[in-house]
Amino acid sequence: QVQLVESGGGSVQAGGSLRLSCAASGFRYTTNCIAWFRQAPGKEREGVATIYTGGGDPYYADSVKGRFIISHDNAHDYAATVYLQMNNLKPEDTAMYYCAADNGGCPWSPLHDTYNYWGQGTQVTVSS
Repeated sequence: QVQLVESGGGSVQAGGSLRLSCAASGFRYTTNCIAWFRQAPGKEREGVATIYTGGGDPYYADSVKGRFIISHDNAHDYAATVYLQMNNLKPEDTAMYYCAADNGGCPWSPLHDTYNYWGQGTQVTVSS
């Protein structure tokens, strides 16, 4: 069973930076698809960034391109840690951020919330 644990959320002023971490384990394969989503109060869940630990370019939502960077450590032993470096944060980035994952390759729509496994979330608050 895939398990995902997020960390690194917090409060920051606009223009600041935060780095989120997602510790993922229990995969069926050694390379897998891991994504970050966010959900603000009263809004739908939004895909932010996705990465395949087997290689290839990551995917980003237009709203975060040029500001957020998704990366992973050297995934091994059916586990990985995925990071979301968030720079030049804006108040509209305020949301609960979730890590999501699937065994193996990424879905056709990697920023849609069709993933089978989800973490509990970590709160990011950006003040103006």
